[in-house]
Amino acid sequence: MQQIRKSDDRGFANHGWLKSRHTFSFADYYDPKHMGFRNLRVINEDRIQGGTGFGSHPHKDMEIISYVVSGSLEHKDSMGTKTIIRPGEVQRMSAGSGITHSEYNAMPQDETHFFQIWIMPNAKGGEPGYGQKSFEADLNSKNLVLVVSQDSRDGSIGIKQDADLYISRLKKQEQLEFKVRPTRGVWIQVVQGKITLNETEISTGDAMSFENEELLKIKALDQSEFMIFDLA
Repeated sequence: MQQIRKSDDRGFANHGWLKSRHTFSFADYYDPKHMGFRNLRVINEDRIQGGTGFGSHPHKDMEIISYVVSGSLEHKDSMGTKTIIRPGEVQRMSAGSGITHSEYNAMPQDETHFFQIWIMPNAKGGEPGYGQKSFEADLNSKNLVLVVSQDSRDGSIGIKQDADLYISRLKKQEQLEFKVRPTRGVWIQVVQGKITLNETEISTGDAMSFENEELLKIKALDQSEFMIFDLA
């Protein structure tokens, strides 16, 4: 079983300084047909104007992943973390029993384009945590890179859930196959470009989900980048 989520069908919020596309119900956007997929709760594609950002705000009981496509994102949190997320870098913040953080585009002339992803943890509470790593070199040399996993395998960032996140960058006409383990669900989100997924064409901003599928055949029709969520 497969479903397509077209880019323009996502929720849209325009706050002036922030333009955001919501794959699933979020904030003022509510669609009972799109509340999440398995333990994947939020995929927001955000564009933040230079010199603006999210002020300090709280989170609890959520695994929050940020992936910067272009620009940069300054992160500060109540654990004392202060860092900048750059293109090709992935950050995971485990909110645990409670954390506050801010996200800011400190470059006044440049827009920051990034994805913020929420995955529900396998247990509530616990100590907040943080992890960040650049995968830029691997993304430019391998056709599939594991960036987040429960067991931190293959150099990925650990997460408190049985969820794997891969990122792929394919040149035009490049192909890959993704084997789906039994009982797993897969969500594929196109960051940019155009691909075929088992012969169905999707492009920038589009997504497809799969249940009870054994093999995904992916071909890039243009230079493309996409995320693969492999979920329990």
